[in-house]
Amino acid sequence: LALLRMELYSVPSKRLDDYIGTNLHPSKEFQENVRDAVHRICSFLKENCELDKDASVIKAIKAGSTGKGTTLDMSSDVDLVIFLSCFSSFQDQVEKREHVIKDIEKNLRRCINDCFQKLVEVDLLPAYDALGQITFPHKPPPEIYIELIEANGQPGEFNTSFTELQRNFVKRCPAKLKDLLRLVKHWYKEIKQSSTSFKLPPKFALELLTIYAWEEGKGEEQFNTAEGFCTVMKLITQYQNLCLYWTKYYSLDDSKIGLHVKGKLKDPVIIDPADPTANVAKAKTGAWGLLAQKASDCLTQSCCMKDGQPIKPWNVQPARVIEVTVKQPTRAPEVILCNPFDPINWIKEKFEKEGCICKLYWEETLEENTALQNDKRLADYGIFFPTTFQLLYITSQTMNIFVKDLKSRSTNYTVSSSETVLGLKKMIEARTGIVVNKQHLTYQDKELEDGKTLAYYKIRSNDTILALYP
Repeated sequence: LALLRMELYSVPSKRLDDYIGTNLHPSKEFQENVRDAVHRICSFLKENCELDKDASVIKAIKAGSTGKGTTLDMSSDVDLVIFLSCFSSFQDQVEKREHVIKDIEKNLRRCINDCFQKLVEVDLLPAYDALGQITFPHKPPPEIYIELIEANGQPGEFNTSFTELQRNFVKRCPAKLKDLLRLVKHWYKEIKQSSTSFKLPPKFALELLTIYAWEEGKGEEQFNTAEGFCTVMKLITQYQNLCLYWTKYYSLDDSKIGLHVKGKLKDPVIIDPADPTANVAKAKTGAWGLLAQKASDCLTQSCCMKDGQPIKPWNVQPARVIEVTVKQPTRAPEVILCNPFDPINWIKEKFEKEGCICKLYWEETLEENTALQNDKRLADYGIFFPTTFQLLYITSQTMNIFVKDLKSRSTNYTVSSSETVLGLKKMIEARTGIVVNKQHLTYQDKELEDGKTLAYYKIRSNDTILALYP
């Protein structure tokens, strides 16, 4: 194991493409064995398998790495999803699955000695044919996903029904991106083998993270493999802020689907693009932390260095930039692009008027006491999707502020936002005895002028003003 690990980490970054081609691509022999195994099993299931009379095979789909075209060399496991006519709903699958699996297993044992000359491990996954005749690139009607959500199964329990969509999401990727996927999976495989006492996050989470990194970073068929690999490693170290989802197969505009997906968007999360019920980033406590440590170590190895310096990753954030529509009292709505990790204050500053305080309300929770707080981020409210805010201007509001002296002693004052700096100084004089003309007040490194209001300086509730006294 140590030798394998050192082999990857000692590969110069400029040779990663050669390393992938030589060591990670599946051999022709392995590919032929897989094709033969799948063909034999499919033929048996359709022609010779004696299942119940209402349990015929509708179709069989290669899933997992073999179906997606990202198999590693000598990875001899194959997922084969078989869609059966006896399942008429998701609930039907739950009730009949165990009996069907036993029936198939009994039939397969009769032919197992005749099927394979070389060992190929095949996982058979019976599934309800929810998609029917819908094929890529068509988008399934929302009713299919509403049925999935209303089935109220465990997260991802019925993802086999959406195998074709999941497979095609990866299979569509250009050849070089598939090679990057192989490299990330190879790294993950070695980490997993050396960390047998720990449960790592699902491998599919890293596959989706890799695709996201490419989509946001380059999106081109040709790119620098080392830069892409370093980008994925960096994103793993930022796991606490990961919040990824796709709308290729389902839309958040549908109220039921949108409400379901939005309810899951609490970082870290990576929603399966084919199954909105599944957060594939979900893992045991400490799993992502361990993987982040390994990724941080990887970034210091030869495969992530060039001329003795760390390779610069692509400029990719752990969540996508989103469109925010801001409605204003006397102007047309304005659309701005926001990073979910931008503070609320950053948005408000774009719209504030001199002498006014503005409050920002989220339209989905538009109540008097739900103004968004300045020091919070969009992410803190679970906002990782396009949304609408309502902006209200207030000429005056009562607020609590703090005045701190050079000895770090803070005093609380209840003031109006329309109060002048001179008025505040008079309050300080009344409480401390320090006369107005001996006071020098600063906020954000600016000295406050007596005739200006607190609102003019954008001083808000719970802000601190520094005071210099004699």
